[in-house]
Amino acid sequence: MSGDSAAVASFAVTDYVVFALMLLVSAAVGVYYAWVDRGQGSSGDFLTGGRRLTALPVSLSLTASFMSAITVLSNPAEVYRYGANIGYYGLSYAMTMVVTSEIFLPVFYRLAITSTYEYLELRFSRATRLLGTVLFIVQTILYTGVVIYTPALALNQVTGMDLWGAVISTGVVCTFYCTMGGLRAVVWTDVFQLGVMVAGFLSVIIRSVVVQGGILPVISDSRDGGRLNFGDFDTSPLRRHTFWTITVGGTFVWISIYGINQAQVQRYVSCKSVTHARLSLYINLVGLWSILLCSVFAGMCLFSVYKKCDPWTARRVSQPDQLMPYLVMDLLGDYPGLPGLGIDLEKCHFVNVLSSSISALAAVTVEDLIKPYTKMSERHLAWTSKGLSVLYGVLCIGMAGLASLMGGALQAVISIFGIIGGPLLGVFTLGILCPMANSKGALSGLVSGLVVSLWVGIGAQVYPPSPEMSRPLSLTTQGCNFTHCATGDRPLLADSWYAVSYLYFSPIGTITAVSVGLLVSLLTGTQHAFCCGIYILTNKQMFLFWYKKIKSTFCTLHYPSYGWILLFPCEKSFVYQIRAD
Repeated sequence: MSGDSAAVASFAVTDYVVFALMLLVSAAVGVYYAWVDRGQGSSGDFLTGGRRLTALPVSLSLTASFMSAITVLSNPAEVYRYGANIGYYGLSYAMTMVVTSEIFLPVFYRLAITSTYEYLELRFSRATRLLGTVLFIVQTILYTGVVIYTPALALNQVTGMDLWGAVISTGVVCTFYCTMGGLRAVVWTDVFQLGVMVAGFLSVIIRSVVVQGGILPVISDSRDGGRLNFGDFDTSPLRRHTFWTITVGGTFVWISIYGINQAQVQRYVSCKSVTHARLSLYINLVGLWSILLCSVFAGMCLFSVYKKCDPWTARRVSQPDQLMPYLVMDLLGDYPGLPGLGIDLEKCHFVNVLSSSISALAAVTVEDLIKPYTKMSERHLAWTSKGLSVLYGVLCIGMAGLASLMGGALQAVISIFGIIGGPLLGVFTLGILCPMANSKGALSGLVSGLVVSLWVGIGAQVYPPSPEMSRPLSLTTQGCNFTHCATGDRPLLADSWYAVSYLYFSPIGTITAVSVGLLVSLLTGTQHAFCCGIYILTNKQMFLFWYKKIKSTFCTLHYPSYGWILLFPCEKSFVYQIRAD
């Protein structure tokens, strides 16, 4: 069980039964809420759960959605190859929840909007809203297809589970309960799947600890192997993972997910009060820390078990994402049903992502692309939302098929998810924190941020950072033969601009969007751009403007302690008046 066996076990009948039960319970949740909410007559009820959800289930759903997509396969493999300093993500999670709770949530909740991109039209223009919506739809379909296919391929190659049987069966069930039960079904299914995910992690961790003789040997092996690298405070932006890249870059990435991504915003605005919405974010923070701790320790167990014979360089797995399924089958293969539970850990990974994506895509399509241009009744819009859930389910499954043909481009598509999120975060930041920003500035900033972040992201894919920058830790091959491909000519930017840590793609896009947006707004300002009939301001006037605005909002907002953040008086009509034409 330490990597010396020639092969690992494959799926048995009991394991398939456990896997089928997980899908059956998920489908049952959709049927239940379809029956309970059979009288709902509006698309808003379907897409936001009628705004009557409480903090606890929403918080668990927030934890299960994007966290599962990143954690289950990638984090243990990252610890195995690069060390446990990704535990610093815990700090970025905390900063993300504070910023989201105090800046973005109050605006989105008080405006009672279903799509986050509605805000862009209220604040700027319809063109800004449409561009933001299209970018979100494209990146979500691409991202979802990849995260469906990648774990399915890993499970297929390690366990022998039929690849397309797993993809299609899981995709059909997700589409079914999203279509039948709407957001409430998605939230409660996420709660169930989070429980399965935690149980799967614990089963792997407990068995690893037993095999290795306790927790202390696992920690000792990780220390001796250099995996406890929490003292890396190198400030170079070219390093893959340091304290600074993870805390600073990670905060930008996660704010772009929790602060403005439709899949997450749609969840917390479905709460029955702003207090419940804010509480859901902070309860979710505890969940994020717990899953992060499990994933980091699972990576330490992975290294402890295979410290003398690395399955990756020994070619027993073809990619690092297959290491966790390999460990599950190696350690739990002799216990009927437990491999099914451990593999459900990986399956919940893309079940959660697919359900989140379907619900979010249906919401933004109805609110941003259908409602403004048609006069359909609410009942017809509700049925349209259900039809769109089916359509997007099929598209995401189809994208998984396309991903199977893309080979090395998979990582590029995943990177685009973060690359697009940065500029979008920038344009929302302009709208909420910068009253002088106008529609010309917002569009210019969004496009500029997208161009710059795509430039560095695509460059990093074409010319991957050298090992001196990424610094993978040593792995024992014990005589396994492998060859290194010769590297070709590298352009001047390959070891500088293109070598920037992937965690800085989002900050680059955000800062570019905000900087360009402010500059263009100041150069093209009109009498509406400063919301009070003021034209372009001098530095002194700008300082006085911000000072007076902040001072005045403290006594006019319903939530005085947060007045300095929103920079808007309480009346919703004022928010509509400040849009820059």
